[in-house]
Amino acid sequence: MHFSTSLIALVAAFPLLISAAPARVYGKRAASATDILVYTFADVLEQLEASFYTQALAKFQAQDFLDAGFASSTVAIEQFTAIQIDESTHSSVLQAALQSFGATPLTSCQFNFDSVLTDVATMAATARVVEAVGVGAYLGGATLLDDPLLLDSAASILTVEARHQTILNLLSPSGSAIPSAFDIALTPSEVLALAGPFFSGACDLGITANPGLSITNTGSVGPGTQLSFSSPAITSSNDTSTFFCQMLIGGSFASIPLPFNNCVVPTGINGPVAIFITSDGQPLLNNVIDRATTQLVAGPTMAFIDTQPQALGQLARSGSPSSSGSSSGSASTTISTATISPAEASAIISSAGSATATATASSSTSSSASGSTNAVVLSPSVPSVAGSPNTYVGPSTDGTMDILGWSTVPNPNASSASAASVASSTASSSSGY
Repeated sequence: MHFSTSLIALVAAFPLLISAAPARVYGKRAASATDILVYTFADVLEQLEASFYTQALAKFQAQDFLDAGFASSTVAIEQFTAIQIDESTHSSVLQAALQSFGATPLTSCQFNFDSVLTDVATMAATARVVEAVGVGAYLGGATLLDDPLLLDSAASILTVEARHQTILNLLSPSGSAIPSAFDIALTPSEVLALAGPFFSGACDLGITANPGLSITNTGSVGPGTQLSFSSPAITSSNDTSTFFCQMLIGGSFASIPLPFNNCVVPTGINGPVAIFITSDGQPLLNNVIDRATTQLVAGPTMAFIDTQPQALGQLARSGSPSSSGSSSGSASTTISTATISPAEASAIISSAGSATATATASSSTSSSASGSTNAVVLSPSVPSVAGSPNTYVGPSTDGTMDILGWSTVPNPNASSASAASVASSTASSSSGY
């Protein structure tokens, strides 16, 4: 059995995780110059990612996450912290691998994220781009490695980067966990076009970056939006009528070419989109080996076109933006169960099916407990048979509570007579069974 030198470095970095017995290594080989370059590039990218999360977590406090609409600051901070630890670990192991190759890791690069750490919402949106770039970088870099044993180690990082992407999609207000069955591979030059604005000072990787590209639209971007761009490679002297914007999405054989001056987001797109500007309308192939570069003007830039929000993701952002310092994001907050009377049930049903209705049951003394809330779970606008259990699963209309189905509180669409016949109803956001 052969062991790659990067895996040897991993073993050396974490001796407590393995047996004390020495490993037998067969066929140890020196890494090629290309493999060293790929690992150096990957390490610098991991340093950038780790620095981004470190700066973000140092700046934003729990209340900032609540103000941004997160239902729980604890959940958000926990996930961003876990990702930061992963990125730091990746960098440490890659540097140990480079040293085992006889190479010196590049640790002089500095990063500045002030432009995207203005608020939590902007930071979280940028984090999605950062992880999408990481996934694309490892996918594209896999084609460059000479030693297949090193590929095995790099691929083990790639799978974790993809998990990060999924978590960040779920923390987005309208993202879907896995927007496509395929991801987008990027070349090192394309990665630097995306990550370059965050480098502060010189960081010579021996790779030429593509000209940078930015989307200048303000507000939301979706199908039907005409995009506008900015790039140092596009000036007033350019005849942009001959340019094309090329939209590359996961799973597509080639990009979607659109006129630069009429670059309207088409329907059917969901998730990350890599956008290039080219001087002709020939589609770009969706692989880094055959993708043409001779007609490239600028890019890519990365955008997320979220058209298929999922209930799972909405749970993380179901809390209304808070400016009152409420403890809705506190880990100590609990949700209790309350039993309501038939009269109270009728009052709730008659209140236009409001999903925000709450009832104070005189027999429920738990409402006085510190940090507890009595909530009535309704399922608005979901068809049901009068008098039968409500099987809806998902967020309530206003996003203030989670509905897990099989609630015995009648659906608002059910008849009021049937509602009044319910002797008692139990509501709980922690269990619906």
